[in-house]
Amino acid sequence: MIHRTRSRRLLAVALGAALTASVLLPAAASAADDGPRTGTDKASASRPHADRRGAALPYVEYEAEDGTYDGTLLEAEPTRPFGHTNFATESSGRKSVRLSSTGQYVQFTSTGATNSIVVRNAIPDAPDGGGQEKTLSLYANGTFVQKVTLSSKHSWLYGSTDSPEGLTNRPGGDARRLFDESHALLKDSYPKGTTFRLQRDAGDDAAYYVVDLIDLEQVAPPAAKPAACTSITEYGAVPDDGKDDTAALQGAVTADQNGDIDCVWIPAGRWRQEQKILTDDPLNRGEFNQVGIRDVTIRGAGMWHSQLYTLTPPHEAGGINHPHEGNFGFDIDDNTKISDIAIFGSGTIRGGDGNQEGGVGLNGRFGKNTEISNVWIEHANVGAWVGRDYSNIPELWGPADGLRFTGMRIRDTYADGVNLTNGTRNSSVTDSSFRNTGDDALAVWANRYVKDPAVDIGHDNAFRGNTVQLPWRANGIAIYGGYGNSIENNTVSDTMNYPGIMLATDHDPLPFSGQTLIADNGLHRTGGAFWGEAQEFGAITLFAQGQSIPGVTIRDTEIHDSTYDGIQFKSGGGATPDVRISNVKITKSNNGAGIRAHGGARGSATLSNVTIADSADGDILVEPGSQFVINRARRK
Repeated sequence: MIHRTRSRRLLAVALGAALTASVLLPAAASAADDGPRTGTDKASASRPHADRRGAALPYVEYEAEDGTYDGTLLEAEPTRPFGHTNFATESSGRKSVRLSSTGQYVQFTSTGATNSIVVRNAIPDAPDGGGQEKTLSLYANGTFVQKVTLSSKHSWLYGSTDSPEGLTNRPGGDARRLFDESHALLKDSYPKGTTFRLQRDAGDDAAYYVVDLIDLEQVAPPAAKPAACTSITEYGAVPDDGKDDTAALQGAVTADQNGDIDCVWIPAGRWRQEQKILTDDPLNRGEFNQVGIRDVTIRGAGMWHSQLYTLTPPHEAGGINHPHEGNFGFDIDDNTKISDIAIFGSGTIRGGDGNQEGGVGLNGRFGKNTEISNVWIEHANVGAWVGRDYSNIPELWGPADGLRFTGMRIRDTYADGVNLTNGTRNSSVTDSSFRNTGDDALAVWANRYVKDPAVDIGHDNAFRGNTVQLPWRANGIAIYGGYGNSIENNTVSDTMNYPGIMLATDHDPLPFSGQTLIADNGLHRTGGAFWGEAQEFGAITLFAQGQSIPGVTIRDTEIHDSTYDGIQFKSGGGATPDVRISNVKITKSNNGAGIRAHGGARGSATLSNVTIADSADGDILVEPGSQFVINRARRK
């Protein structure tokens, strides 16, 4: 572990920004309830990053603390501690509202029409673990609408370790991953200007409710079945009956793969799936079946309407695939199109409690001509894991090439959102949203488990125009090795303990080379302390742990309200030479510097049109012993 020295020397670089005192967050609110309060009543499709960046989201997000509320305002401490049952640290904007008594509420006025609601909330675990369900009452313009069912089944992980496999679902001691989300389609549509209230009524009997944010969305009616598609009902699936529809799903997909039908249609309804959809392997290669589908098109009536769900924990499902890959979603090998559905898993943990895991929504080799669009994934270990090791059936080697993810909605995972690995190239994730992921929301990992390390290195992948919120472990966006990869036009907010954006050579990747671009991003309240709170990470962190990280450009980026440093060059065995930083604005680094080079950092950075203000430890700080040089670009 790296323990940062507290003795420092300041390297002065004239940036035209005065050094001022740091601006710290207020201390945590008292437990007293002081009656109704009115916030700013702000609403935005992307409130934590109200700018042009990020995904074009179809919903409007409302922060509980920005409306009118009768309850307790929870606010994070200045260092935003994590892992000690810290509700405010895990809240969007680092604030939320607790409802402890009957009659307390959160209220806000809609800025657009809506017929749906998503509530990010926390309620207590069951006394013996496993979660519980409770209700909260929804009103519109003073009229009762319905009870909204909230659940803690998928939240509450316990333990003091920062190793995810060391956490448990068994109550005791410190807890993390406190929040989850509940959603409902409403019977009616409500116009702009409707006053909504989430209220604790007499029958709403959780010990407390913490309301973080609410999404309102005008959901389109279910799409009609395309003429070319064949419904899974033709293969025996029945919606909303609670019975397992896996055989019908698999039958329809196999028929499409064999050329018997042109397209699989999943109509509106809830369809229970208890086994991964894949391709039967008659050769029985390996202990588990890891052969994916190919040449298949799967379409649904919309992510709010065509929903696959599972009830059985993956390790109890008894499937033919690897239990860590789960009993829901799809194993994909090549040329597959999936759109307009939801995949709701049954995960509750990542690796703890007997090596149980939460499953993967979409996994496999992915190959060429694969496109995934408008898919909602929740309660999986990983949303999408792209790639398989070459040693896993070498004759099927086919890394993702030209893969496209668009319009994804990935929530409440125990590990990554989307990880592009095993030689993935020329692929992208765009216009997608990620919230409450348990590892990197987006990652390129150029790992070594490929056919030819000289050729099959992860390259020319792009994360563009995405909205990342509240990763409860690891980074918002990360790149580990490769070349030509880019992070552009994204917003990242409220990371619990790691950077908003990180480039690193831990996890033993193939080397960085060529250019890696970080451009036009917005980072808000990112960075944090981890690994026993001994390591403090910046909003953007470059960590050459072993190998060097050459060819980095950071430009046209705003970094605001970072927990520690704005940009950080971390100690490691490698160097980060010739980093180019231009048109970057860094404000309010609460417990760190605007730009910091650790004592063990090596390399150089050239700054052009970089402005820094309100940093606790100064604008630019090079720690004693550092071999990192920071220069200001010469004007031409």
